[in-house]
Formats: sequence, C-alpha cells, structure tokens
Amino acid sequence: MEKQHIDLTSAEISCLWSSYLADSMSICVFKYLVQGIKDEQIKKVIKHALDLSQQHVEIIKNIFEKEEIAVPKGFREHDVNLKAKPLFTDTFCLFYLKNMTKGGLVANATVLPNMYREDILAFYSKCLTSSNELHTEATHLLLEKGLAVRPPQIPKPQQVEFIRKQSFLFEALGESRPLTGQEVTNLYANIQTNIMGTAIATAFAQVTTTKKIREYMLKGKEISKKHFEVFSSYLKSHDLPVPVSHDHEITISTEAPFSEKLMMFHFSLMIYAGVGNYGVSISQSQRSDLVVDYSRLLTETLAYSEDGANIMINKEWLEKPPMAADRKKLTKDK
Repeated sequence: MEKQHIDLTSAEISCLWSSYLADSMSICVFKYLVQGIKDEQIKKVIKHALDLSQQHVEIIKNIFEKEEIAVPKGFREHDVNLKAKPLFTDTFCLFYLKNMTKGGLVANATVLPNMYREDILAFYSKCLTSSNELHTEATHLLLEKGLAVRPPQIPKPQQVEFIRKQSFLFEALGESRPLTGQEVTNLYANIQTNIMGTAIATAFAQVTTTKKIREYMLKGKEISKKHFEVFSSYLKSHDLPVPVSHDHEITISTEAPFSEKLMMFHFSLMIYAGVGNYGVSISQSQRSDLVVDYSRLLTETLAYSEDGANIMINKEWLEKPPMAADRKKLTKDK
C-alpha cells in the first residue's frame, strides 16, 4: 500500500527555514575559523561542527525541493573571505563553539515537541543529539586545557527547610535575601553570553567598513558591557566569582572575514538568544529586584534588536520568513 503524503505543518516549515539560515551562516563561520586555527584539538572539534552544519543544510534543502518550497538564499561562498587574516585566537574559537552549541541545544529542544512528521521529527531528534555531542566535546576540551569557567559554588544544603515568610519573594528594599542556586546559575549564564556579545561586537566593529553598522556594533558592545556590570554586581555582592572578558582574544586584524550581511544576521541571532535567556531568567527568579532588572534590560535589548532589523531591511538583507495566508488580501475585490 502506497504511503500517504503528509504535508508539513507551519511549525515544521518555519523551523526548517530558520535552521537553514542559521546553519548556512555557521558553515561560513566555521570554514573561516578552521583556516586559521593552529591547535589541532580545537581544529578537530570545529571541523565536526562544520560537518554537522553542512549535513543539516543539505537535508533541509532536499526536503524543501521535494515539497516545492523555495529554498532560502541564506549565506554562501561570497559571504566569507577564507583568505582573511585570523580575527580570533584559537582559545576564543573554542569558547565561541561552546556558546553556539549551548544555543543549539536550547533551540533544538524547543523545536522538537512541535514536530510531528516522521522524517522531520527524526531530523530534529538527530540535531539535538548532535548538538549535545558537540557541546560535550567542547566542554571536555575546555576542561582539559584548563580554560573552563564553571558556575560558582554555593553551600551544600544540610537539611530540608521550608519558606515561612512572603519576604522571600517580595523583599524590602535594602533587605535582599541571598541568591538561590538557580538565580546564581542564570546570572552566570547571562554574564557569559554578554561577554561573548561584547567580544563579537568588538570584532565586527573592527572590520566593518560601513559607519552605520560600526556604530550599531559599538552600541551593542556598550549594552553588553552594561548588562555584564548589572549581573556581575549581584554575584559580587555575595562574594561569588565573575567570569572574565574575552576581548583580549580578538586580534588586531581589520580585514573582514565575513560579509556585513552575515555579521548583522549573526549578531541578531545572539540578541534573540539573549532575549530568550532573559525570559527564562525572569520566570526562574524569585527576587523582585532581579525580575525588575531583567525586565528593563530585556526592554532595552528588544529596542536595540529593532534597530538592527531596520538596518537589515534597508539593506535588503532580511529574508521574509514563511507566513500564514493573508485572507483579507485574498478576499479583496479583484
């Protein structure tokens, strides 16, 4: 009996479309990084990441062609200059991979529950497994090289206790309780992503030739540094360690390895990931001052993100995503 064809859902089409753009960008980035990395262990794990992105793009392209869906333009050979001088140190490349795989884990885990067609479900299940393997490789290598900066330690609970005062949630000004382990974890994670954001903004501002894009990147750098200071102040107030900057891992090269379109898209992906991180942090924070700070910084990030989208729209770099039918337009008088 012939197997009945099952059409893709809105979730499947849109997720595959987004994955194609992200992976086509990653191919350009990883191809460039591999060219300049001297450390063979780091080069090996970056090559693994490149292989996975190339596989993903090819699978999605085949699915779209079979379904007669337009394949996104994404990013291609002209978006990367493989002959450009190294812009990042080997160590930074490893930290970068760790950060990107963390984003891949979150994205694939979020996508997977909305997949139903057998082949798409299998694809994203494999993506999640591959992201986990790659993240584990990067983490082990950071540990092996003594580069890993683990989340701060807190005292081990010695007994079970229950919260007896509402002030645990709504503390009075100046009478803040100690941070919970989850709050410490989220602060640490958001500090790390802002450290990465500062470094990437520094690098992209250094190589772009367009004043407006340079100013946008420099503004992003200042926003990331500001957020870093806000989150760090919470850890410092509890005598907890704060991760250090990666800015010194950017070389002095001013030769652009990527197109400005790719750099803007890359930075926008980091912003979207940051927005998601802040949202999760708000939901898991039980101190009102933390919630207030996350909320105001989230608002600032969204406004900055809109500025970036406007630049990409004006440059005609922003591809239109799959959308629902415009019924009002379709039912207008012909």
